[in-house]
Amino acid sequence: MKVVLRADVKGVGHKGDVVDISDGFAQNKLIPQGMAFKATAGAEREAESMRKARELKASEEKAEAEEMASRMLDQTLSIEMKAGEGGKLFGSVTSADISAALSNQKNITIDRKAIEVTDSIKEVGTYPVTVKPHPDVEFTISVDVVAEGA
Repeated sequence: MKVVLRADVKGVGHKGDVVDISDGFAQNKLIPQGMAFKATAGAEREAESMRKARELKASEEKAEAEEMASRMLDQTLSIEMKAGEGGKLFGSVTSADISAALSNQKNITIDRKAIEVTDSIKEVGTYPVTVKPHPDVEFTISVDVVAEGA
């Protein structure tokens, strides 16, 4: 059965795609949940406009991510954490901590899932952290972890 997707469906396609799937999957899951509708001539024209809107939105998001990456190039982020003797932290610096610090210090909102902390940060020091706000845009920032009250 040919259907037009109203939403992104993992393993099937993206919003606006016309896909050929099994009748049972379409009638028992996608159509009742409002994730798709049966493809007709008019529906395929509507699907084309959905695809164009999706592509426009994706290009705007990529441009915004590239602009953010250029602003954050060679920037250092400072995070204060409680630390004990020898600079050992009580806990560790997480991607959520880095996201909050970006929001507070640089006025940039990035989801914590877009921040990749390769090695766990458990000591005072400077660490490189990869930020991937868009699938095609990636940049590295320097995170300087300092002891609270130091």
